[in-house]
Amino acid sequence: MAHAHNCPCSETCALQGALGSLGGKWKLPILCSLLANGDSRYNELLRNIRGISNTMLSKTLKEMEDDGLVVRAEYLEVPVRVEYGLTEKARKLQPILAQFIQWALENGSRP
Repeated sequence: MAHAHNCPCSETCALQGALGSLGGKWKLPILCSLLANGDSRYNELLRNIRGISNTMLSKTLKEMEDDGLVVRAEYLEVPVRVEYGLTEKARKLQPILAQFIQWALENGSRP
């Protein structure tokens, strides 16, 4: 019986799932901003991520929250204060992102 060859990029590949959680234009900038600046209020994220709209920030934060990468903390103050932070799952991406940055620098990739 022949063994089925599963391409690392097939539908059942864990890499595809990971890329689904991190894909899109804004997820990595949000992730990087929260890694660099710690827990942040919505307007801080809006200021720190150049070019993102209110709609896209809100939508992307919700997606990241659903994927278990971002946690939303609401503080019952007047006015209500909301902060976004990274989960432990997201923090585990920091060394991987550092390796991507190193690879990009070594291979002439530019923003």
